[in-house]
Amino acid sequence: MIKELETTESPNSRMTGDERRSQILQVAINLFSQRGFSGTTTKEIARAAGVSEAIIFRHFANKDELYSALLDHKACNRTFESPFEKVNEKIKAKDDYGVFYTMALNALEHHSEDGEFLRLMLHSALENHDLARMFFESFITDVYNFLGGYIRQRQADGEFRTIEPNIVVRAFVGMFVHHSLNNLLWDKEQKLLKISNEEAAKNFAEILLRGIAA
Repeated sequence: MIKELETTESPNSRMTGDERRSQILQVAINLFSQRGFSGTTTKEIARAAGVSEAIIFRHFANKDELYSALLDHKACNRTFESPFEKVNEKIKAKDDYGVFYTMALNALEHHSEDGEFLRLMLHSALENHDLARMFFESFITDVYNFLGGYIRQRQADGEFRTIEPNIVVRAFVGMFVHHSLNNLLWDKEQKLLKISNEEAAKNFAEILLRGIAA
């Protein structure tokens, strides 16, 4: 049965191993983001990718391994290009507005370009899947540590008022994540608020800085 399925693939579907793996992952991201881990089968992924299920298991031992590989796939495709590198000079210059504006804009642009991954993370969290924990430990904690460290430095400089840095980070991240979720899930036509990513980032940075200024 497997051989029959494999021979039905069209000649133009032949790819290198890396190309096929990447294609499977992209198809999987699309399906997982729509239906979640539990609601998506490897058979459905294979059908959408135009390959046999045996090809899926040639690249991934099981569905869990395929799901977990999505983070690495996104990293290799620069989806997780470090936002910290973009603000290093602003950190050195103690450009508070530049730091928070750049961080917010970077996040908003990623959310706009890759809404599928945002949906995928939501499904993972709701299903209590390890992928959500992996993303939290590999990326979200870095955001807290990075921004929290900067806030502490600016508190020591007397520029920011005394407040738990992680509260500040959570308020800041909450602004742009909630904004992106509104645009992605509830207000796709932006009837409630139509605003560019640049303008949103500008306002979020200003609101935050006015709230924590010494």
